[in-house]
Amino acid sequence: MIFESHAHYDDEVFDEDREELLASFGEKGIGTVINVGASLAGCKETVELTRQYPFIYGAIGIHPSEVGELHEDNFADLEKWCFLDKIVAVGETGLDYHWPEPDPALQKEWFERQLVLARQVKLPVIVHSREAARDTLEIMQAHRAGEIGGVIHCFSYAKEMAREYLNMDFYFGIGGVITFKNSKKLKEAVEYIPMEKILLETDSPYLAPEPNRGKRNSSLNLPYVAQAIADLKGISYEEVVRITEQNARKLFGL
Repeated sequence: MIFESHAHYDDEVFDEDREELLASFGEKGIGTVINVGASLAGCKETVELTRQYPFIYGAIGIHPSEVGELHEDNFADLEKWCFLDKIVAVGETGLDYHWPEPDPALQKEWFERQLVLARQVKLPVIVHSREAARDTLEIMQAHRAGEIGGVIHCFSYAKEMAREYLNMDFYFGIGGVITFKNSKKLKEAVEYIPMEKILLETDSPYLAPEPNRGKRNSSLNLPYVAQAIADLKGISYEEVVRITEQNARKLFGL
């Protein structure tokens, strides 16, 4: 069964058909989903989804674009949620310099705090890094992130950066971008990364793969991602599904 390692089914774009969509996953070969918190509200809803659906597990964290809402009191709430049943990771957290706000210094502060939290609660970390390759790596090295473990979500850098994260024994979340014609750099990185370090993900509702690019994404699109990886690696689709499920179960302790 396909293991979806990163989705946001708490997002309001799923409000009209969330129950129907999630109910269809089993018959479509989607066995397990990690719903990933990106805001305080998203974390609360993630907890509820883990209680509602046996196949959904959760990650608790604040996306770099949302760190402006954090302060000491509500950060304490994050720590409490990390100890709930079926919460298996801290994240997503990291750095995103695509937009001018929030200030990079604020992003760095809360990224570091969430790395510390992951170490304290003994959970792997889900890292978001967009146009912030060097700063992300330096912070992770400073915090010895290899001892924490985790995944670089929606990996988008070249294979030279992949080598740095492999040295930390991190996993790589690969999603719809691998199917895009202009993703040469990512394809080269995926060819380089060992299969034992690759996870399937969608980042739903974002980044739908070809042939559904530009539409709302869901885990039902993961076969396109798995096939693209199979083609690059010269192995079967079934092998990709099997190995990535094993990888995810190992990382998240399931």
